[in-house]
Amino acid sequence: MVSKEMLWLMVAGALAALGKNSSKMVPIPSDPLEMVTGQIQVVDSPTDRARVLELLARASQSYALRNSGQGYDLKASFTVNSGGVTEYDGTWEMEDISDPAQGLRWTAKASAGYTTTQISTNGMFYGEGTSSTIPLRLHEVRAALFGPIPSVGSLDRASIRTSTATFHGAAVTCVLLSSSGSAANATTGRSWEETEECVDPQSGLLQMQSQVPGRYYAYDYSNAPKLNAYVLPRKVTVTEAGKTVSEITVDSLKELPAADPSLFQPTVEMEEGGAPVAMAGAQKLSRDSGRIPSNATTRPVCVFGLVTASGQLVDVHSLQPSDPNSQAAVEATKQMNFSRPARAGARPQQHFVFVIEKFVAQ
Repeated sequence: MVSKEMLWLMVAGALAALGKNSSKMVPIPSDPLEMVTGQIQVVDSPTDRARVLELLARASQSYALRNSGQGYDLKASFTVNSGGVTEYDGTWEMEDISDPAQGLRWTAKASAGYTTTQISTNGMFYGEGTSSTIPLRLHEVRAALFGPIPSVGSLDRASIRTSTATFHGAAVTCVLLSSSGSAANATTGRSWEETEECVDPQSGLLQMQSQVPGRYYAYDYSNAPKLNAYVLPRKVTVTEAGKTVSEITVDSLKELPAADPSLFQPTVEMEEGGAPVAMAGAQKLSRDSGRIPSNATTRPVCVFGLVTASGQLVDVHSLQPSDPNSQAAVEATKQMNFSRPARAGARPQQHFVFVIEKFVAQ
């Protein structure tokens, strides 16, 4: 199962400590979905920080379906077109059935052959399917729909900057977040280390989210599915390097007064198979590729992948594929060791990883 807290960490984890270097970095590449192109304000006063955090908290509340105390049945579909960069391109179907008295059951299947069924009930977790690993694009969809905004509680020490922009004809407030002390001093342009959340201050709805430059989630609320005060996007478009790699549609969201109890009964195979993998928080790292003089200008490349429960890095690829150092960045990331000891009694976990490889600019 994926707890909302874990999904928040998909973004909050992007605030992990970054490598420090006094060198300058070239500006991030232009992108049709990069909203922050004008003046940026550093948010440092307690009053202003509280105002920004309230905006993020309001936006995150819209996705907190599992806090509603209501049962629901959510059906979604999505199409993956990564060009073979990640597994299971093609069409997908996914369904979540939640009953506060019984638990959560979710299923997913891909036209390319992957299937999974996951059950959380009475504090126990069960799962079965094609593989113990949740594919990167399925992991991505669940992050996008069940908690794309970082937990406000995780941002107490974060560096915060804001900028205004226009998205789909409406004014939005874009919040740039980075680990404490790592925010750029420049007044224009997003820095490589910053996560970006753009929210419509009138509706309080998230419009665009970007964990790293080159990767963007665009939200569309036309004919939006609603469950009382909870509003989900009708569509989410995921792009990498300006190319659409996944198009997500929330087909329906219905209140479910009482679910069939048999849905939450694990099979014998589930009981014997042990707890399924959990989708945990993302990890973001920044490092120099080779020896870089302190006064040099660097050209970063963001590398994105999935670390499995066994510590294997899969579906790894560059988010700046046209950069001359793109392949070198991918190969360097593949040499890294992402394995870590499992906590006693804890479920196996997988997580996204973002590695910002810095090269001397030519």
